[in-house]
Amino acid sequence: MIGHLRGKIADKRPNQVVVDVGGVGYEVFIPLSTFYALGDLHQDVNLLIHTHVREDQLALYGFVTSREKHLFELLLSASGVGPVLALKILSGMSVEELLPAIRAGDLVRLTTIPGVGRKTAERIVVELRDKLAVMEAPELRPAAQPGRTQLDADVISALTNLGYDQRVAEKAVEDARSGGAEASFEALLRATLQGLSRPMKKTARGGAGN
Repeated sequence: MIGHLRGKIADKRPNQVVVDVGGVGYEVFIPLSTFYALGDLHQDVNLLIHTHVREDQLALYGFVTSREKHLFELLLSASGVGPVLALKILSGMSVEELLPAIRAGDLVRLTTIPGVGRKTAERIVVELRDKLAVMEAPELRPAAQPGRTQLDADVISALTNLGYDQRVAEKAVEDARSGGAEASFEALLRATLQGLSRPMKKTARGGAGN
């Protein structure tokens, strides 16, 4: 089973990316949040992988953060939710929005996600509400340092997973915050990546010599 892939982006689309690892291209299905976090073609990428095996198919699903991967796997445990729908759910709503919606039983909000009807939303709430408590466990999330929000810590974790140096990632988040970036995972991550892609991007990756 493949649990992790590190290589270069050979191709990318909103729902999938091809990762070149030593000359072998792995097709990986991804949510939109991961797509937004990807660099340009031929840049390094580091993805956490869920390997889904069926009798006639082996498919890879990739994520930039452990929280997204964990929620994806929890969604798969709900009746009637397969990997394609689970990916649509994560593309339709961020982890920070999904967790409170499921725990509060907010069916109206959940059914705004394409492909999620009322019965599916009800099953997700009933079957996952109690399981989601573990998503808040400290060991599953990077600890936020004093003066830094948990959202900041999650974005910094995503950037380091993509290969950026810890200090560069922290500075990028601070700059994005001071520039008025919106308080959601996707918006803040997108803002930091835009900042890192400016003239100093050549020195942004701590592992440039790897």
